[in-house]
Amino acid sequence: MLKTTWKPGPAEARGSVLVSVTDFASDRRLDLPGIYRAGRRLAALWPDLDGAVGHWLWVDIRGSRSGSVSLWRDAGAMRAFIGLPVHVDIMRTYRKRGTIRATTWTADDPELSAVWREAVDFLRVR
Repeated sequence: MLKTTWKPGPAEARGSVLVSVTDFASDRRLDLPGIYRAGRRLAALWPDLDGAVGHWLWVDIRGSRSGSVSLWRDAGAMRAFIGLPVHVDIMRTYRKRGTIRATTWTADDPELSAVWREAVDFLRVR
């Protein structure tokens, strides 16, 4: 599994935050480059997303899987991101080209390495 470096957002990782992990398994490896580019388009918005604490993008090329681990100030901030037109368009494009699973949890004053380890535990089970 490869991951990007941590990309911080405008919100701070202090107090209680919402952690979101997504795992998209593509039906076709040929879709992975487009999925990656779509993820990078979303990542470019990160510095201006209200309530975004930070994120990593990840990919498992052998397993044709990719996704993100993101931290948010609260569920409302995450829902605002999910509703962005660019995110909605990406989901419409790829939703039927594979399977997605996700999880969320809250963390108090999170240590990023611990968040990543917990995310990987979720991602290992498929």
